[in-house]
Amino acid sequence: MANLPEIQVTVYSDYICPFCYVGHHRLMKLRDTYDLKINWCFLEIHPENSAEGKPVTELDYSSEFWNELMKNLKQVAREENIPLAEHTFTTNSRDASLLSEASKQLGRDIFYQLHEKLFSAFFVDKKNIGDRNVLREIAKECGINDSVIDAAWTEIKYQQRLQENLNNAKQHKIKSVPSFIFGERRLTGVVDEAIMRKVAADLCD
Repeated sequence: MANLPEIQVTVYSDYICPFCYVGHHRLMKLRDTYDLKINWCFLEIHPENSAEGKPVTELDYSSEFWNELMKNLKQVAREENIPLAEHTFTTNSRDASLLSEASKQLGRDIFYQLHEKLFSAFFVDKKNIGDRNVLREIAKECGINDSVIDAAWTEIKYQQRLQENLNNAKQHKIKSVPSFIFGERRLTGVVDEAIMRKVAADLCD
């Protein structure tokens, strides 16, 4: 890793966004070529959702729009060989985001273990990651102790980080997730791996 060129990337993402899940997998593929230093900035796409969750049919989308969205998602997942269950349920992502922010203090390995488990718990295992009991179980699987878990949901500094993420997103005119910032370049949405690689290569020239 030390011999690979370092690339700094800021990613605006949400654990309940299926295209963020895809974008995460595509970005991680660049690790074969670059030492990625990623600033993960978590934003809530549906802060109005309750922690109990609800069927996606209750979201404010037309059935035609949603069906087309899911068709595209399934196609991309097949192309990338990414496991993906039927996306029928959504929830509130705030506590998951706070937990992820708190895990950053424990180092890269633990953060990424949690980060990937949160995505797979929701999009593969269909677990409700709005439920603190579910989140606590996932965190403990990653070796995160109760004191860190509790701090994530009680200490104001982690709530402030989410607010800072929102403020920074507004400053950079980020209106949707996933969004990837490579240097001065901003890529938004379902970005092809080839485009990410081109932008990363340009940064190293």
